[in-house]
Amino acid sequence: MTKNSKPNILVTNDDGITAPGIKALIEAVSDFGNLVVVAPDSPQSGQGHALTLNTPLRLRKVKHFEGIEAYECSGTPVDCVKLAKDVVMGERGIDLCVSGINHGSNASINIIYSGTVSAAMEASLEGIDSIGFSLLNYSYDADFEPAKKYVRHLVDYVLKNGLNNTKLLNVNIPGLPAEEIKGVKVCRQAEAKWVEEFARAKDPHGREYYWLTGKFINSDNSEDADVVALENGYVSVVPSHHDLTAYDAIDGLRAVEL
Repeated sequence: MTKNSKPNILVTNDDGITAPGIKALIEAVSDFGNLVVVAPDSPQSGQGHALTLNTPLRLRKVKHFEGIEAYECSGTPVDCVKLAKDVVMGERGIDLCVSGINHGSNASINIIYSGTVSAAMEASLEGIDSIGFSLLNYSYDADFEPAKKYVRHLVDYVLKNGLNNTKLLNVNIPGLPAEEIKGVKVCRQAEAKWVEEFARAKDPHGREYYWLTGKFINSDNSEDADVVALENGYVSVVPSHHDLTAYDAIDGLRAVEL
């Protein structure tokens, strides 16, 4: 990006290119730069960092957003980012990747499963400043208007200042009316987990099938945890990365070395 040019901003998501959340994200950031949308042609929630390897990928230009260059992709959110970088945007380059706004929380352990955050993480692996946005409301008819203020605030900050010691922010926004959101807190990922169950039933042919259900259990009540910030009405901002090394365990495992 030259000093006098607008940044090139990639917009993607995991709920699909027709989801209300991506429309809200585009509306929130459209005046910040040159937007290009590359998003899945169908919902891809829970895909994490999955890639499409055994079937061809399809990429089709669409006119879903007036005045915005947009493409729908047959693959996963990560496929979308890879195609955006290597095929769609090419020499233009990407200055910022924004993903979302996801319908539902990607706080705490949810980041592992999230296609929304994985799309942003894929861009961050390429050295691109990236932000994944999620709203704590799973409804298709969720009100994204209060979230736009915080999307704009964070995008403006990153474009002006860049990101230091990370290339990825995981941002979760309470599903509250605007007047009830208290502000923004920089947090760490809470220690929490899903306690899972499988509902078992039979199809009309008498064959058993299973449906994944479960409860989200948070055991981390520290003030700096993202789940606690959200419960108290704050937007949580967690600087994240792809390094899964448990550094504290390295010295204790030295005895295994040959």
